[in-house]
Amino acid sequence: MAAELFHDWREWRRFRAVQLARLGWVHRDIAEALGISEQAVSQWLAQFAIGGSQALLSHPHGGHAKLTAQQKALIPDFLWHGAEAYGFQGEFWTCARIAKVLHEELGVAYHKDHVARLLHGLGWTPQIPITRAAQRDEEAIERWRQVRWPQLLAQAHGERRALVFTDESGFYLLPAVVRTYGPKGQTPVLYHWAGRDHLSVMGAVTTTLKVYTLVRGKALNGLHCIEFLEHLLRQVGGSLLVIWDGSPIRRRRAVKDFIAGVGEKRLLVEALPAYAPDLNPVEWMWKHLKHVELRNRTCMDLEELHLEFHVAVGHIRPRPKLIRSFFEGAGLSTK
Repeated sequence: MAAELFHDWREWRRFRAVQLARLGWVHRDIAEALGISEQAVSQWLAQFAIGGSQALLSHPHGGHAKLTAQQKALIPDFLWHGAEAYGFQGEFWTCARIAKVLHEELGVAYHKDHVARLLHGLGWTPQIPITRAAQRDEEAIERWRQVRWPQLLAQAHGERRALVFTDESGFYLLPAVVRTYGPKGQTPVLYHWAGRDHLSVMGAVTTTLKVYTLVRGKALNGLHCIEFLEHLLRQVGGSLLVIWDGSPIRRRRAVKDFIAGVGEKRLLVEALPAYAPDLNPVEWMWKHLKHVELRNRTCMDLEELHLEFHVAVGHIRPRPKLIRSFFEGAGLSTK
């Protein structure tokens, strides 16, 4: 089929997957070449085997594919990690963005209007796309804190590994507003540049009370995750036991291949329980940076914000008692 005869680029991609499979490409290579999941490749090839070319055509006004109950159960975890984890600018969800996530993660194409009906059917509102409290398994979280964490400490000590927590956050030109004093009846005013411009930051805290960061002026992706792991391997030295959440950028094939290539002797990773940011000391560091070091701070542009951020981190690094408080906030001992 000539390229100009395809209805859209998605339809071209489906037919291209079939073409590459006929040329002997394996699913993994097809997925990487087309920027999709292996699951999507398998689904398209199965559809083609059953229904031929007709099964791969775009039908923008037709019916919708059905998500299984198991697939629907995965949606809260996808969205909980935030829009920036999927490469979007700004931490907010729209139906169009969620539709792209469903297509990327599950290989199912939904129109944004149908996504709205899907969310409504699941009891989610535009104000709260994920009811976080309903998704948390408090017993599992406490069990990780009381049982798994001591095991990891012992493992890291026995294998002479540095134990490192990592996480990501965004720092915006919009100031983190906190209470301040002013004349009665004259509310203080903070002037700032309106907009969603921000810095994307990866951070790490070790049980030896060291802090590491990676700052970029765009949404973070799997390649940044690899870059940060390489930075930690160089700066921390020796073998690492890295603890992080299940963010989509860490599930990328390139990240998994990198970890496998480094080998368990130098790098092990451990996943936190779902919906438990409070278990991560780095999350407590973000709170301190935003609401203490950078409170009420207004910056004219990203360059100034970048400078102020590094100054703020510089205030934290030489203060081991403060860094230990991040672990205490998470309910974790460093010994």
